[in-house]
Amino acid sequence: MAENTTGTKADRPRPLPSRRSLLTLAWAVTLSVSLLPDIVWQSAAGTRPGWMLPAKLALLGGAVMAGFAWETARPLRKYFVLLAALLLTESAGGWVNGAAWWQRIIGGAAPGFAGQMLRIQILRVTGAGVMMAALLLLRFTRREFFLTRGDLNAPAAPVRWLGIDKGIGWARLGTISAACISLGTLAFLVISGRPLLAAMPRALPFLPWILALAAMNAFGEELSYRAALLAPTAAALEPGQAVLLTGVFFGIGHYYGMPNGIIGVAMAGLLGWYLGKCMVETRGFFWPWLIHFLQDVMIFTFMCAGTILAGAK
Repeated sequence: MAENTTGTKADRPRPLPSRRSLLTLAWAVTLSVSLLPDIVWQSAAGTRPGWMLPAKLALLGGAVMAGFAWETARPLRKYFVLLAALLLTESAGGWVNGAAWWQRIIGGAAPGFAGQMLRIQILRVTGAGVMMAALLLLRFTRREFFLTRGDLNAPAAPVRWLGIDKGIGWARLGTISAACISLGTLAFLVISGRPLLAAMPRALPFLPWILALAAMNAFGEELSYRAALLAPTAAALEPGQAVLLTGVFFGIGHYYGMPNGIIGVAMAGLLGWYLGKCMVETRGFFWPWLIHFLQDVMIFTFMCAGTILAGAK
């Protein structure tokens, strides 16, 4: 019997977008709304134009709308919405942090290390809360955006150039990674900051603050820059491509961070890729947060002692 081909157009399955087209769109939009255009413009003109953020939001809005008619953009609509939410929370956080009323509320107009960093981290955690609300409104479950402990001993995908062999679990690899990344960060800070031994005891009275602020920063960044962006991309793209995409976005965002410049981008990008790989493979938040937290403890200790300064965004 001949196959019935008289079904209506609405009954026919929609063609799936090609993998290459999907990847090209994801990378093009991500790089366009990342900090990359700001870096290029500021390097060429010495300043950042005020229309940059509206232009990025307009691009994301257009990409979301295109998803209703263009099959290639459809699987990435939620990702574009979350990118827009991230840009808005970043911009709002920067504006509030520079406001005189916020400085008076938290630590005064000229706060010390604890007050200054607390202002930043309260806004970072608040931004993470906004991103979590956006994820829930888009009907992602906590498991889908990795806000669970996950499988702490999930098998790690082998990476030969990192010496990660087949068969190793994240219980062992996470412990090794936390130690190596923390000690590597410590070595970098010692070399780049050239701390005086007399300066380091300044940080000891602030140790409880350092631990609390590192925990807040690690949570805020892992939720906003990792979990929130991996949730839609890991479903729309191959997990490896999603991890790479979000790692590059995270790295570019640290151009004016600590460390800054190309070195900062490379280091943060590699870390972002690795923590994304960890989050996707364990399907959880624990190991990425712990590794990030321990690294931040090193960075905030040196910042507190006054031996290094973060780049100004």
